[in-house]
Amino acid sequence: MHPSKANIDDFMAFAPGTDAGTAALFLETANSVNEAVNQYYDNPHKHARRPPSSMSSIRSPVTPVTPVSPSLAMTTRNSISPTPIAETRMRANSPPPYPSPPLSTGSVSVTGSQRRAHTNGVTEAAKIRARDEQEMQNMLQTVQQSFHIYNSEIEPEHETDYACNCLLHRYMQRKMNRLGVLELWSKAVMYPGEKHYHDCSQGRLFSKNPYQTLVVSPYGFSTSSIYGVQRPDPHYHAKSIHQTIDLNNSLNAKAQAAVDAMEPSFKIWEVDQLQSSMSNIGIGPSTDGDHPSGKSKRASLKKALSIKSSEEKIASRTSKIFSEARELRDAILKEEAGRWPDPEDRRIVSMYQDKVGMAQRIADLRERSPLQYLHLLRAGYFEPIPVEWARQVSNPLKFSIDASVGWRGITPAWRGFEDTAEERLYWVLNHRQGDRARLKPDPISALSMARARMAQAVAPPPAYYAADDTCHLQNNYGGYSNQVMPPQLQHFDAPEQSTDDTMILLDVSGSMDFQPRRPVYNQYLITGYSQSTQPKNKELARAIVRRFTDAMSNHDQNWSGYELITFSSQAEYIGVVNHWNFDEMWRNIRFGGRTRVMTGWQRIKEQHFQKHSQTATYHPVYGWQAGPQTPMLRLLLLLDGEASDMDEFELDLLGLSWVHITIFLIGVDGCPHHHRHANELQRISEVNPHVSFVDAQGNAPERFITHELLKRHLGYELSMTEFEELEHAPGVPRRAELPAHEPPPPNLPELEQPPPLGERLPVELPSHEPTLPPRLSMELPPPYSATA
Repeated sequence: MHPSKANIDDFMAFAPGTDAGTAALFLETANSVNEAVNQYYDNPHKHARRPPSSMSSIRSPVTPVTPVSPSLAMTTRNSISPTPIAETRMRANSPPPYPSPPLSTGSVSVTGSQRRAHTNGVTEAAKIRARDEQEMQNMLQTVQQSFHIYNSEIEPEHETDYACNCLLHRYMQRKMNRLGVLELWSKAVMYPGEKHYHDCSQGRLFSKNPYQTLVVSPYGFSTSSIYGVQRPDPHYHAKSIHQTIDLNNSLNAKAQAAVDAMEPSFKIWEVDQLQSSMSNIGIGPSTDGDHPSGKSKRASLKKALSIKSSEEKIASRTSKIFSEARELRDAILKEEAGRWPDPEDRRIVSMYQDKVGMAQRIADLRERSPLQYLHLLRAGYFEPIPVEWARQVSNPLKFSIDASVGWRGITPAWRGFEDTAEERLYWVLNHRQGDRARLKPDPISALSMARARMAQAVAPPPAYYAADDTCHLQNNYGGYSNQVMPPQLQHFDAPEQSTDDTMILLDVSGSMDFQPRRPVYNQYLITGYSQSTQPKNKELARAIVRRFTDAMSNHDQNWSGYELITFSSQAEYIGVVNHWNFDEMWRNIRFGGRTRVMTGWQRIKEQHFQKHSQTATYHPVYGWQAGPQTPMLRLLLLLDGEASDMDEFELDLLGLSWVHITIFLIGVDGCPHHHRHANELQRISEVNPHVSFVDAQGNAPERFITHELLKRHLGYELSMTEFEELEHAPGVPRRAELPAHEPPPPNLPELEQPPPLGERLPVELPSHEPTLPPRLSMELPPPYSATA
């Protein structure tokens, strides 16, 4: 086109910093001002005789490519656009050509004080929901406990004809008051065409909630009296679970198919080239102003009635499709620039995707399913978990998902998950390169697999018997409980080195101090609990920690001990525990609170990186980043059940290669809940080679458990002989007596030569007993003795 003064002024308004000459050059090779501006932002040096930078649209946007000009890189780094129009048009035809990342967080990175917090609709809705999310979850658990409802999926019901101010009705009123938050969250995460619903409507006939109309109540058709509440019926509860599973699968399949059908049928990164090609062959809006002079009366009538011809309809429909594709493309580019404003962000995100193994799958999703890519991008699925989330009582990974109530997840097939962390965890597992599909087992399948695992328990090896085991000292029930043998040791990480950092993370939630109980089932309904005769979980944990630290001290020749951190609702640093101060340190531990493993995990990371801060860097959003010289962290984690944020913890571990975690799971003998959690840990250890686990139930053989934990912690097949050499108290050699048939050492004085075998004294001479060091425990036998 021939540039006019008005065209040049428009171009300079959209592209500040350019002069009239540059504007004229771009306008001469374009058909419109918009096309010229797009060409400029695609390659500002197109007319400067420089080779244009290019980037395959299938490549992940966080992959470093050819560097761009400093001015454009600075614009991208600071995420500042001159005008809203220019921001939406920046890099319109292809993903942005990000510069190569620096080797360290140099001056080009945005500091924490300068960084502008990125936000979007999902983020803002999450902030509002997080205000009382944990409070509502705690209130529901309190209501369930007070009405003796032990299944988490059942809400108590209490129908009355009078005003009632009981705990249940107060909870129901809080739910009603929170419908606005539910609607806000639903609109933020819904896909186009979906509608939100809730379960607070009185009638089922006109309810939009499919679970109210298609799923029977677990209470059946019974009615409550004025003196009590309804009790769940095992038959109707089982029927309700079956119907819920079927409805979840049906709605998930329909939702996924509907979203797949909404994806563009062409590459949105080539929309401008595609539209130009279609215009050249006559498909699209006509640009010719000459019309035939002769018009039929029918054509005039159509025009008068605003009736479009078939060509005009096709052109209008095509123009709308291309316009929507541009909006989707610009929204993706804007969200990426806002989330990862500088090269250091993109380097960390790229490394995370590579370590998890989903970089190529994310790039394919961006290329072929941009609608779903944008949806997951806004929810932070493609980057590490922000460190700030772990410090919050409620965050976007702790939101409950309940299809029957209307609380949605992020993905199209969100129904059936317990919370947003579990949903994201399974999405990541199913989008790793080369992994087979992993479906979350439904409640019936999970319980069946738990019972099948429980049936595999056998008697532990008799060679590990110890009279001083906790179960033998605290009760009169002889014998060990049957145990499920741990899987064979898989070698992936290198064996322990002298530079590795060993730490212990201990669960001190209230359940560790309770008398162990197992649930009583009637089909799938828990009707109560029965007590177990095994020791408390904290007593077994104490014995295992003592044996583990003693063995590790002998293995590493580390007499100072190992750092111990506890967690429940909060984390607490206990100190460095060893053989001599163990009892004193243990008395400082207080039990109580809920099981939140992320609080302890964040404290462990802080402690580890503070000791090795010279080998790592700190990012204001994603926290500590290990360097190539950062020592390996080897962590022993002891807990007695599923933590409320266990999925978030497992999700965080998938992107880390500098840590090896050995989990010891303590459970009640014959408890399906313990084996269900063990199955989940087994699935995680199969996909994450940096995680291994050992579990025990009931009266546990402590030496056997310690041996298996040491194998996985040290990273090699520790033989029984080596294990026995590590069991003794640190700093005390094992008792070693010379066999009778061997001659004495040549330097032994003549007076101390042993007499003939028949003349030997049956007792040891106390005069030859060595003196124990004062720091050793006097409860142990002497380290060695002379033989007469």
